[in-house]
Amino acid sequence: MGPRPWRVLGDERLQDCKVFDVHRTMVESPTTGEAHPFYRIASPAWVNVVALTPDEELVMVRQYRQGLGAVTLEIPGGLVDPGESPGEAGARELLEETGYRPERMASLGSISPNPALFTNRCHMQVAEGCVRVAEIQNSATEETVVELLPLDRLQETVRRGLIDHALVVAALYAFELWRAGDD
Repeated sequence: MGPRPWRVLGDERLQDCKVFDVHRTMVESPTTGEAHPFYRIASPAWVNVVALTPDEELVMVRQYRQGLGAVTLEIPGGLVDPGESPGEAGARELLEETGYRPERMASLGSISPNPALFTNRCHMQVAEGCVRVAEIQNSATEETVVELLPLDRLQETVRRGLIDHALVVAALYAFELWRAGDD
């Protein structure tokens, strides 16, 4: 018999941080019956988009990330708004952050960003046939610059650590698996 779920005794929202809430949840161990506090981050679902142009280039974004205090190279992505599907959110984020619109979108699945802390899922989408149709539409807290990365340089770029956002690397891996299934 493996681990069993713990019984929730109570939950308290400690902080509303706009894009996530911090909660303290009291849970009871199924083994000892003792109560323990756990802290979790409740956030809406996220979406990451692996966007490919007709010329086999990945549409990437460079942006400043406050948590790291550095500029990173990533794929477009963001929060899934209420009422949006992951595909709709992915197409919206792609257009806003890059000005590119896809010919078609497909799901690459979803993953848990960190089940020890986060309550949400990160959906991964592939956008094919992406063409630039608009200017970048960043919000006041974003500044993105588009870079096109030839698909044949993707593995080298990840190996060299030039793309090191864990959820981006996970989406790129899901994309590689998806492509291998198409061959």
